[in-house]
Amino acid sequence: MYIERELEDKIKRFLKTLEIVAIIGPRQAGKTTLLKKIFAELSDAAYLSFEDQEALALFNKSIKDFYLLYAKDKKYLFIDEFQYAKQGGKNLKFLFDTYKIKIIISGSSALDLTKQAIKYLVGRIFILQLYPFNFSEFLFAKDRPLHSRIFLPVRDKIKQNIFGKTIKSAKVSPVVMEKLLKYYKEYAVFGGYPRAVLAKTSEEKIEVLKNIFNIYFLREIRDVLKLETDHELNQLIKLLSLQIGGTVSYNELGNAINLDYKNLLKHLRILEKTFIIHQALPYYRNKRTEITKTPKVYFYDPGFRNSIINNFQKYDDRTDQGMINENFVASAFINQGLDPKYWRTKSSAEIDFVIEKDGGLYAFEVKTSLAGRGGSRSFYSFREKYSPDRIVALSTNYYSEKPQNNILSVPLYFL
Repeated sequence: MYIERELEDKIKRFLKTLEIVAIIGPRQAGKTTLLKKIFAELSDAAYLSFEDQEALALFNKSIKDFYLLYAKDKKYLFIDEFQYAKQGGKNLKFLFDTYKIKIIISGSSALDLTKQAIKYLVGRIFILQLYPFNFSEFLFAKDRPLHSRIFLPVRDKIKQNIFGKTIKSAKVSPVVMEKLLKYYKEYAVFGGYPRAVLAKTSEEKIEVLKNIFNIYFLREIRDVLKLETDHELNQLIKLLSLQIGGTVSYNELGNAINLDYKNLLKHLRILEKTFIIHQALPYYRNKRTEITKTPKVYFYDPGFRNSIINNFQKYDDRTDQGMINENFVASAFINQGLDPKYWRTKSSAEIDFVIEKDGGLYAFEVKTSLAGRGGSRSFYSFREKYSPDRIVALSTNYYSEKPQNNILSVPLYFL
């Protein structure tokens, strides 16, 4: 069953350009399915995977023979699991410069792609990220009429209201909000990995997610990155999964898992470049009064995070709802190519997320529930200091079509 991905149209547009297209993202996010879908619509294309050891060996040892066997007389060449290529960037450059063939590759590790390929391909490559389903794609898989007829039109208007200059009417009935909240609660527990979304039962979803977590260590960490300290990495992931949205102390983390500062940063970088975590940095302009260095950590997918802590309780029974909601918002921003930051003063005023987009400045606060209030003291403090273009209160239950006290209140699943 193919679920349409929002990235698909962008990839198809780039098929008309000269550059190599690289699609990277976590394992099991749907890269292979997406590549095969696009490949099947082309008549003059070749497709192969570097899990095929013969194809990989030929690519590494004799790039000219590789071209003759797999790509000669083709307009498009698709290569899946590209991260296994030892001389990936150098050989891609030769194919691109010599034969002028359109190349589309996929890989599960931005770290490996950067190390092996980018230094050879400056000016020759577009890099696109494919993550697990965002909430919109998840809803499309679960309830297409609700997604297409109601959710998308309302979401588009709400996002215009957030990032635009004017406020447009975007009514949402209580019945629709109740249905969307039900789907959000499922997403918050099991996440957006396609195989988990399409699983029929909760038990099957849990097994899928545990398998994805185990394969991450077996394939990505040991086979591709050949990291010998995978035990420490496992401990680090578990510690981080319990402090979502909290500031990270490198000293405390290093002491807890017996890693020095240099190796701790190496392990954090691996988690970032393999699309497990994202470190959000502080937003500041005044070093004297504002936090400037300490990051916060968020996970790309809530289901993956919940598999780490082995907690698949229903959303309503959980004690970590606040963490889950904040993580959802961070992931939604990242999925849209935005860089979420947070703001905190040394006197403890705090804004959960600060977004800079198209020259505008936007502040967001995440609450599990709202009862129609205008916002926190931190909102007003931030507004006084920075005059943001829009201040937004995000929750699971409250929506106001028009700003109250110049603060727009929006259900977080509409991001």
